[in-house]
Amino acid sequence: MCELCVKEEYPDRDTLCVEQGSYMINFVKCSSCGQQGLRTSNRKCNDSEEEELITYEHVCSSCEHVIAQHEYTFKVDGDFQIYEMSCLLCGSAEDQRSIMPVDPRGPAM
Repeated sequence: MCELCVKEEYPDRDTLCVEQGSYMINFVKCSSCGQQGLRTSNRKCNDSEEEELITYEHVCSSCEHVIAQHEYTFKVDGDFQIYEMSCLLCGSAEDQRSIMPVDPRGPAM
């Protein structure tokens, strides 16, 4: 992972957890070749009964320099769906959503 390629390391994305894509506004340029193109590589999805884990790398489309490793997790815990994301480029985020028609915690503030 390369801190020189991003504006901010692990920006706080609040509850925005994404399983694909790139947060391009946080990408400066490739520190190896100076280009600004990105692509994803080595995408893996490990799906079990307990959780779904998706991982992939953000790499420079010109020189294959690894910019960041993206990790997204989804699981169900009781009456809640839990989402988590961690990536140097895309940021860190967590979210919980009730699986019930009406959230037992009440309305979101």
